Amino acid sequence: MADELELAATVNGEQIRATVAPSELLLDFLRERLGLTGAKRSCDVQVCGTCTVLVDGGPVSACTYLAVEAHGRTVLTVEGFAQTAEFAEFEQAFVRHASLQCGYCTPGLLLTLKSLRDAGELGSEEQIRHGLDGNICRCTGYRSILEAARELAGLTSA
Repeated sequence: MADELELAATVNGEQIRATVAPSELLLDFLRERLGLTGAKRSCDVQVCGTCTVLVDGGPVSACTYLAVEAHGRTVLTVEGFAQTAEFAEFEQAFVRHASLQCGYCTPGLLLTLKSLRDAGELGSEEQIRHGLDGNICRCTGYRSILEAARELAGLTSA
């Protein structure tokens, strides 16, 4: 169809090719077409962080990011992150500090923290708080999440 666009990207280490509608959101493409349901739909306006995935290493709100914008890029979802050796450290920190309850926000928080740490932006309490500003958790009250983030940043010991 003339109104479909080509999408070729790397998703969780695998090359994918598909045709997408110009208005198809990355969140819908990942969830509905690839079965990657870790990113959640919540606010649809880039406020809550539950739809966060990494595109070329940076966090994006997949609820407002067009699928075609991922063309030629590398996308990492929580499912792909969970397959890495690095993930165990994040998982253990979250478990150790009881940083999750319902788990709805957890994938976005994990990916945001990964991105921040990879960029060297977890060096202080202020950087952690600023970096997580776009992630909302309705269950934990953030104290435990901040404790896990401090551990991942090396600001506290395990």
